[in-house]
Amino acid sequence: MNNDKNDFDNEVNDNSLNNFLQKYGGAIIGAVVAILLCFTQLYKLVIIVVVIIAGILAGNYIQKNKDDVKERLKELIDKF
Repeated sequence: MNNDKNDFDNEVNDNSLNNFLQKYGGAIIGAVVAILLCFTQLYKLVIIVVVIIAGILAGNYIQKNKDDVKERLKELIDKF
């Protein structure tokens, strides 16, 4: 009888641990990656890569939507 209670308690603990990991697993992994980036100073490389990718995407958008971009820039300049 006492053994059944311990099995139930272990099962409840396992379920709560699984629920916790399912709910916060991504945040835990993200925190570990962020800590590693900070300690190895790789965040500088990550920032550079993000800026380069943003520039590529912005240039591609501007090239494909020249007329729309011109209109918006004219409106923005007129506001100033």
